[in-house]
Parts: sequence; C-alpha cells; structure tokens
Amino acid sequence: MAYDAGRFRNYFEHEFTYEAGFRRNVRRYRDRPAFFDPVTGVELNYGALAAEVDRTALALAERGVGKGDRVLYQLFNGLEFVLLYLATQRIGAVGVPINFRLAPGEIAHILRDSEPVVFVYDREVSVNVSRALKQVDSAPLLLAVGEPKDDGAELTEVEDFAHARAAAQGNLPDYDPSSTVYDETTRLYTSGTTGMPKGVSLPSLVEVMSAHDVIMHFPLTPYDRTLNMTPWFHRGGLYSGGPNPVFYVGGSVVPMRAFNPGTALDWVAEHGITFLIGAPTTLEMLADEQERSPRDLGPLRGIVTMGAPLDKAAALRYQRTLTPRIFNGYGTTETFWNTFLRPEDLPEHAGTAGRASTDDDVAVVRIFPDRRARPDEHVAHDNTEQGEVIMRSAKSGFSYANLPGINEEKFYDGWFYTGDLAVWDESEFVTILGRKDDMIISGGENVHPVQVEEVLAAHPGVKDAVVVGLPDERWGQKVVAYVVRRDGELTARQLEEWCVGDDGLANYKRPRAYRFIDDLPMTATGKKIHYVLAKQAEEDHAGGLFEEPGRD
Repeated sequence: MAYDAGRFRNYFEHEFTYEAGFRRNVRRYRDRPAFFDPVTGVELNYGALAAEVDRTALALAERGVGKGDRVLYQLFNGLEFVLLYLATQRIGAVGVPINFRLAPGEIAHILRDSEPVVFVYDREVSVNVSRALKQVDSAPLLLAVGEPKDDGAELTEVEDFAHARAAAQGNLPDYDPSSTVYDETTRLYTSGTTGMPKGVSLPSLVEVMSAHDVIMHFPLTPYDRTLNMTPWFHRGGLYSGGPNPVFYVGGSVVPMRAFNPGTALDWVAEHGITFLIGAPTTLEMLADEQERSPRDLGPLRGIVTMGAPLDKAAALRYQRTLTPRIFNGYGTTETFWNTFLRPEDLPEHAGTAGRASTDDDVAVVRIFPDRRARPDEHVAHDNTEQGEVIMRSAKSGFSYANLPGINEEKFYDGWFYTGDLAVWDESEFVTILGRKDDMIISGGENVHPVQVEEVLAAHPGVKDAVVVGLPDERWGQKVVAYVVRRDGELTARQLEEWCVGDDGLANYKRPRAYRFIDDLPMTATGKKIHYVLAKQAEEDHAGGLFEEPGRD
C-alpha cells in the first residue's frame, strides 16, 4: 500500500501538541515532583499539578475563555504563572505573559493589541494596571493574584484569582479535537531595544520544538530540577530550562520571584538544583557572591546563560568560579536560541556565541546599501568580514501579531533577519559585534561597540561598560564609554592605557572620554540598551560629565 502522507499528517497535527506531551508525563510521573517553591513551601507532583491546571482551565472557561481567546497575565515567577501557561493550552486559548516591569502606556498598548478576554495580574503591579486600563476603551475581566493591599491601589470589579479557581465547578470542556500543532498557544511581546513591544505568535509545534531543543542541548532529563533565575515572561525564561522544557521532559521546576544571587546559590545544595539558567547579568552576580562566600555547588550539572552574548573574560571567569559546565545560547524572542556554545567549546571559542543549534540554520550575510542580502550571500568565513546574522528554525514564530508590514521586513524566504552584526569562522562559530543601529562611524570607519566593550570588560576594575557614539564636528562621531566600576578608584587615564595596550583594538576604536555610572540600562534579558545612553551622551557632554584621559 502506498504511503499515506495525509493520514500521517492528520494524526501528527492532532496528537502531538504540547498539551498532549504534558498529559503523557502526568500519566508517566504522576507521583514525581513537578513544582516546588521553597518560599511558600508549595510542592506539587505531576498528578496534583494536573488537577490544579484543570481547575484553572475551568475557571477561565466559566469566564468566557474559549479556543483562540487571549488570556493576558502579568505575573512574577510562581505557581499562578505555571497554571496559566498550561491551562490556556488545555482549553485551546492563547496565553499572553507580559513583563511585570512595563509602564502603563506599554500595558495599554498590549491590551489594545491582544484584546484579551481575561487579564490576570499580581497586586504588586496594581497601580500601573489601573493607569493602563484608563487608557483603553474596554477592559477585560480582571483577576488579581496575591493579598489585597491597603494602599488604595485595589481595583474595583476585580476577582481574586485563588478564589475563582477554588469556586470553579462543573465539567471542564472536552479538549477540542480540531486543535492542531499549528494553533497559536502563546504570544510573547518582545522586550526589544527600540520601539513598543511586538507580539510574537508561537504555535504548539514551537512549544514542542523549543522543549526538544533544550532537552537535547543541556541535556535535560526527568530527574533534573531547574531554577531559571530570569522572569518567565521572556522566551529565555519560559523556554530555557523554565516550565516549557521541564514539564515536557518530566522534571521539576523551582520558581524565583525576585532574583537574589545568595539565595540562588544556597538553593543549589538545599534543594538539589541541577541547572541554573539566567542572563549574563545574573551570572555576574552569582560569580561575585560565590567569590565572597563560597557555597557547595555539587548538585549542579550546568549553568546556562542566554539573552545576550557572553564575552570571553566572563565565560572563563564563570568556569573558574561556578562550574566548568557553562553554556551560552544566542537568539531572539522570535526564534528562541539559534546558536549554542558548549563547555567543550571553551576556552578556544570563548567570546563567540557558538554555532548553530542542532535543528537550526544560522548564517552571516553581506550588508548592501540598497537591498537586503539573499540568504545565500554569505560573508567570508574568516572572522574579519562583517555581516548580518540571519537564522531559520523550527522553533521560530514566523509572524508578528497584527503587524503584516513588520513581518515582511524581518522574515524573508523562511529566514529571520536579526539586525545583529557578526563575523564567523571556518567552523561557523559566530561572534556578535552589536546591532546595526548601534554601529558608530568615526572618521569614516565602522566601530562596533561590542568589540570595545569586551576590551574594557577585561580590565579587572571594570564591572560592565557600554560604548556609544557622540556627535563630533571633525570625526562625525567619536567613541565614548559609560563604565560601571568594580574599583571606585578606577580612572579614565587607566582605561586609556589599558586600551592603548590592547593589540587587538585599533587606535580609532578606543574611547576618547568616559563617564562612570552605577548601572547600565538593560532589557530584562540582559541586553544593553545602547540608544538610551547614545541619547544621553550629548547632554552629559554638554554638562561636562565625561572624563577625558588626557591623550589625543
């Protein structure tokens, strides 16, 4: 009999959703731990978690949530987040987790863009939610998490989320047999470095492929317990060792509401954490804390960082201080991580973003002044010719919600064009240089901030740095740096001598002035927001706040 592709496709589409995978593990691991919160003491095995998910799904259905409807939630890492992530998929709805740090105007933008039926929020953010709701024409049903506060921020017409779940009665609607792996399940809003958040639509197939990717690359097993230290509303939080892969493989997840490096390190031994996952900024704080007060990190099988490339000095330091098994994933909200740097790649390839993940294609293509490069117009594999990083992946959301024009701009012939500049070598290890928009042109020469920032970061007195261009009559732009010091005595003259002594940094690339500050502007995933300081630099220069090192 001839192969029946249609029959296979029909079976695959309907039977291999992420929801089906979670239910398989409920049957396999009913009595094994799935969720443990050391702060609240709440611990659920897979059977108990499934019951709570069903109760949550019923509460949503009772409030009119059905297939394809959006459920917006603005929550900290915790049980409620997990329940909504799984319950929305149980009833074929679309979960929309958003940043709890968003400003009222950004929340209002997402409310208008996603048009949710229900909005679940933590009472800690009630003030911003209230201000956002005043900016929209119609409000969704509101459910609040946490204890009511006597600060006047409690909204009217709001239900308590825990009460709604406890009061849910009746039968849960049957799982819709028309649901497929191609149905939208989660919509993530980009943190980005410019502009308002954009909604990235992810289907169930992407949920499954993202889970498989993490399971394969860590590798992750049913016996692992993970702590993702970054917020779960981000792609790197939810999908990189967070609820998505852990519940798909049958492991156990530990939430952290607010990151604390000492607590994270303490929990490794106390609660058997096998993987820590976080942005480079969190790993920096872990290393600082471990050097001050060493902990037993014996249970650890690895530490994974993502959200931003890991510079060479940092990668080697974390191997010495925390664990030799340091991993780094590089990618975007749209495509998850697409390159992966493994411990086996260190120290030889420290400072790179690794090479393409197993199921992904990554390329560095030429940049033309008048057109977009085709996917096959690669730069040389010589680590010198610079181009734009593009990738295609089965983990990609191939469209933005409600933004057809942006879709055409960012997605082309199945490839996602990142706007990141990079070089690559003959083995296709990719080194990220920065954003096209962040590039500095000084005296007609291109200066990529990341290269200069890595030189500065290697100085023992520097905690972090951002390099931007300052308008200059002679050179067009001159290079200046914002620096966070480890050593309060560090001077501009010392950094000038450091840069001059670096054989890999051309003279025109070294900073001509420095400003020392306490913190750098960052996205929640640890990406430096250059444009904020680029705008600020002119004002700081006019106010005489930059220090010049005293050299021409």
